Amino acid sequence: MKNPNSNFIEFRNVSVIRDDRTILNIRDLIVGSDENAAIIGPNGSGKSTLIKLITAKIYPSWTSDNTICKMFGQSQWNVADLRAQLGIVTNELQYDFHNSITGLETIMSGFFASIGLFTNHKVTREMKEKAQEMSEFLEISHLNNKNLDTMSSGEARRFLIARALVNKPKVLVLDEPSNSLDIASVIKFQRTIKKILNAGTKIILVTHFISDIIPEITRFILLKDGQIFADGKRKEVFTSKNLSSLFNMQVELIEKDGLAQIVVK
Repeated sequence: MKNPNSNFIEFRNVSVIRDDRTILNIRDLIVGSDENAAIIGPNGSGKSTLIKLITAKIYPSWTSDNTICKMFGQSQWNVADLRAQLGIVTNELQYDFHNSITGLETIMSGFFASIGLFTNHKVTREMKEKAQEMSEFLEISHLNNKNLDTMSSGEARRFLIARALVNKPKVLVLDEPSNSLDIASVIKFQRTIKKILNAGTKIILVTHFISDIIPEITRFILLKDGQIFADGKRKEVFTSKNLSSLFNMQVELIEKDGLAQIVVK
């Protein structure tokens, strides 16, 4: 049996209620720290709420003796400590970085879990070196001195990924990573993710874009109406039948070399 402390996520009987309405109800969800997983669902399925639970921005609306809400084996986290094990990149985060901050400064802000650098932040030489190293790893160092708000969406996204990785987390959570990216940027992004995976960091991909799915994703969790609709291995769950039910339309899943697309019938 797998050591529970090796699980990235362990949620049992977890509910989130807003305005007297249950918007997320997770009966049983365990994701091991050795898995690359995709959480797929249409808009309004509960994906954003689930991300907030994972990143400890919110907690269950109520708990009982049967409720478990743990990340890396712990139910309570200091946010700074959690960031050391968990990196996250969301579209919301990219919108937050609207001020004039350079690419390298963006990466260094990851050491402080802040939106930018401030006068009370003491940036050490070691931090600067690690930030430079991460920009070189993601092949964006030539943009280090360029302001983030003047970059393309794809360039800015890679700097935010570097920011998330600067603390060498075990798991990287990506929320709809290809949103607003053009075709060329999507291809570059997929290459970036493969490089991160090869370096040993695991990926949790949260999306409703099937084109985000890469060959290395082996675990699939489908969300619908705030509940888990299907959960399991790629061949069992990532199917035309399940996706048709998930999105309430007849679609055909086409996979080639591990990359996916759907065609409406």
